[in-house]
Amino acid sequence: MDELDQITRLAFDHAPVGIVMTRHRVIERCNATFCDLSGYPATALLGQSFRMLYGTEAEFIQIRDIGLEPMRQSGAYSDERMLRHAGGYAVWCRFRARTLTPDDPLARIVMSFAPLEGRREGPALTPRERQVVTWLARGKTSKEIAQVLGLSPRTIEDVRARLMRKYQVRNTGLLLARFSDLGQ
Repeated sequence: MDELDQITRLAFDHAPVGIVMTRHRVIERCNATFCDLSGYPATALLGQSFRMLYGTEAEFIQIRDIGLEPMRQSGAYSDERMLRHAGGYAVWCRFRARTLTPDDPLARIVMSFAPLEGRREGPALTPRERQVVTWLARGKTSKEIAQVLGLSPRTIEDVRARLMRKYQVRNTGLLLARFSDLGQ
C-alpha cells in the first residue's frame, strides 16, 4: 500500500463523522467513528442489515423509505434521526446520504452520521415515542404524523403529551431541545 492509500485509509477511519457504505441496506464498510457512535465493533456491523440499528422493523422501513424520492431526484438526502446504540439507547444524529445509483437509490449509498450531542442520562423512549419524536423533529404536525403512522391525531397528541410530562417540558420546541441536550 502506497503512502497516499495509507493517508486515505487514515482519513476515512478517523473522520470526525461516522461514515458507512452500504449495498441494499447491508453494511459493507464503516469507519471507526461510526463504530464508536453505534457501540458496535466493525466485525459486528460488516455484512449486517441496517435494521439492527433501529428499534423495530416498522421504524426501519419508515425511515428507509423517507429519503428514497429525494435521492432519486437529487442523489442526496439528509435529516435528523435516532440511531439505536448497542447499549440499547438512542443517539440523536445528523444523517446525510448520497446514492451512487439514483435509479435504484438503495443499491449503493454512502452515509454519514454526526451526533448532535453527547449522550447523557434521560428517560428511555418507547418505540411509539421514538416514531413521534422523529416526525416532530422533521416539523410534522400531529395530524400529519397520524396520517403517516396510520393512527388518529388524538393518539399522537396523547404520545406528545406523555413525552412532555416525561421530559418535564411545556411545549414541543422545548421537548426537541431536550433531545438535542440529551442525545437521545
